[in-house]
Amino acid sequence: MKVIICGAGQVGWQIARHLSGENNDVTVVDNNPELVRRATDTLDVQGIAGFASYPEVLDRAGARDADMVIAATYSDEVNMVTCQVAHSVFAVPRKIARLRSRSYLNVVYSDLYRRDHMPIDVVISPELEVAEAALKRFSAPRAFDTEMFFDGKVQMLGIRIDEDCPVVNTPLRQLTDLFSTLRAVVVGVRRRGGRLFAPDPGDQLFVGDEIYVFTFAEDVGRTMEVFGKTQRQQDRAIIIGGGNVGLMVAQRLEKQAHRVRTKVIERDRKTAEIAAEALERTIVLNGDGLDGALLAEAGVERADAVLAVTDDDKTNMLASVRAKSSGCPLAIALINDPTLSPLMQPLDIDAFINPRATTVSSILRHIRHGRVKSVYSVGDAEAEIIEAEVLSTSPIAGQLLRDIDFPEGVLIGAILKGKEVHKPRGGIRIEEGDVIALFSLAADVPEVERLLQVSIDFF
Repeated sequence: MKVIICGAGQVGWQIARHLSGENNDVTVVDNNPELVRRATDTLDVQGIAGFASYPEVLDRAGARDADMVIAATYSDEVNMVTCQVAHSVFAVPRKIARLRSRSYLNVVYSDLYRRDHMPIDVVISPELEVAEAALKRFSAPRAFDTEMFFDGKVQMLGIRIDEDCPVVNTPLRQLTDLFSTLRAVVVGVRRRGGRLFAPDPGDQLFVGDEIYVFTFAEDVGRTMEVFGKTQRQQDRAIIIGGGNVGLMVAQRLEKQAHRVRTKVIERDRKTAEIAAEALERTIVLNGDGLDGALLAEAGVERADAVLAVTDDDKTNMLASVRAKSSGCPLAIALINDPTLSPLMQPLDIDAFINPRATTVSSILRHIRHGRVKSVYSVGDAEAEIIEAEVLSTSPIAGQLLRDIDFPEGVLIGAILKGKEVHKPRGGIRIEEGDVIALFSLAADVPEVERLLQVSIDFF
């Protein structure tokens, strides 16, 4: 596949890293020559320095025979014009644009993106993706990571193993004997030192491990208890940062059936006024989220969670630390720089959101081969969780699960047959129309795609 990626920032570089590593023909375009040089020096990609929306620049990048253009620059308008030029001048079949402005995302104006208007096939909103990720973390307060699959029927949980976990030093195969009715599968383990791997049935869990578990939605509470975590309902939240992300989170909390008493702290007065006008039942405080007196006024010691979602990583980290020291049991921080993630545990920050990872996951969902319904990026692009439909021409169709030669870094988390979800067992036959959710280390994704990919004559 020949892909042009416009924008060599964090998201563009990460997408280029994924696609070039899977032997795609990738060209990166950016008006900053230093970013282009970084991409070409570290990745197997071609680079063009110039404005992505200029026809001659897209022409030099190979737009005449490109399969896809991904417009992920920092400018919404440049991304939109790039897609328009790619369509009108070069007839590029598929165009993906990252758009930040809420005005462009209003459903009232969705006709704007029709092929005869502004021909964008897929619109990705980083702020919306991050807001949804924050809400998922909030709904699973004892998990450091979480994502839904099969339309909410199955949930992936990232759980840190503590000393009070009842299954420490227990081989994973024994979990089925100890909890015969528990529908949960451990698909990934990160050991102290940072190594992420797909475990064997004989592997044990140790204190300090971070595990990724698939569980049925009805079994989330019990799964958390089995791994030493108790769940409780979240009633009070403090959001630090009232910009696009903070406002979206607050609006979603207002719409939930279970009412959450929410307060927003925003440093910029104008932004705070905009948030106050947009929210109905949420109190907005104008001030610094690092101010201990203001946090006390917001009732931090009585809050169930603090979500620090400003545009500054250090502010989010320090605000989370201060909230925890003031008695708040849960702190969730928005962290743009993934190299800061190892500091989360020493600082006692319960969960963090990586905007790059959420945006990358959303874009990958629209790139993968076959009938891929969802892709979720784990860690710093170390692994992916893929939800995909099995087609008749897939090499795995008709085979028993135990007979499929998956790579060592791949584990099935759940199988959807019709409307019924099944825990993976060796005797289950994978059939056409089934939907599977699997964990795959990054190096094994190409082989997973080969196993899922339809043959050319299917179309």
